[in-house]
Amino acid sequence: MNATTKPDTIDDSAAAEAQAAEAEEATAEAVTENADDSAPQVSAPRDSASHSSAPHDSASEEEEETGEGEAEDGEPDADPAVARRSGVGAGAGAGAVVAAALAFVALSGSWMGTVLSERKTLTGQIHLPQGASAAQQIHEVYAAPWHTTALVNGGFALLALIVGVVVLALPLFSTPARTQAVWVRAVAWGSVAVAVIGLVIAAGMYFDLFAALPSAPAATSTPTQ
Repeated sequence: MNATTKPDTIDDSAAAEAQAAEAEEATAEAVTENADDSAPQVSAPRDSASHSSAPHDSASEEEEETGEGEAEDGEPDADPAVARRSGVGAGAGAGAVVAAALAFVALSGSWMGTVLSERKTLTGQIHLPQGASAAQQIHEVYAAPWHTTALVNGGFALLALIVGVVVLALPLFSTPARTQAVWVRAVAWGSVAVAVIGLVIAAGMYFDLFAALPSAPAATSTPTQ
């Protein structure tokens, strides 16, 4: 009897230990499954947040690329005020150059002045009566063309003076007040100075201030015997 009860007792204890081990394994598997089931629930908001932020990131990248493209093109980022100021500055520079050219022509003479002077000489010779005096011939052939040249040069000098003064006065009428480029002011002031000199020379030519008109000697009567 004792020999038979000892193996039965050992078998029962082994079976109990095996059942306990199986119960522990089942509990561990249940805990693992619960952890696996809860993991997607925790990470779901992160995934949704990442998905929701992805369009925002892509939109920001598209905006940055669009901004870079617009900056390279230069058209959408151009400031209208800056464009207007640059246009006005270019106009002032062009006006200063035109004034300088007109002032130079006023001092050196022009093709127009030469043609009008020759025309005046021809018309004077045509309208000169037969037997005209020497003073009348001098006036029609020399004085009238000389004065015509003076008028043409004076006209160019006056135009140069007006254009130069307008260029220098442009900043006074701009809102807000702006400063012109140094070369624009220099060219405009030089044009004004040369135009004033041209006006003085033209006035001296017209009124014969630099040299008097030539005059014919008085006729002398020969004594009769």
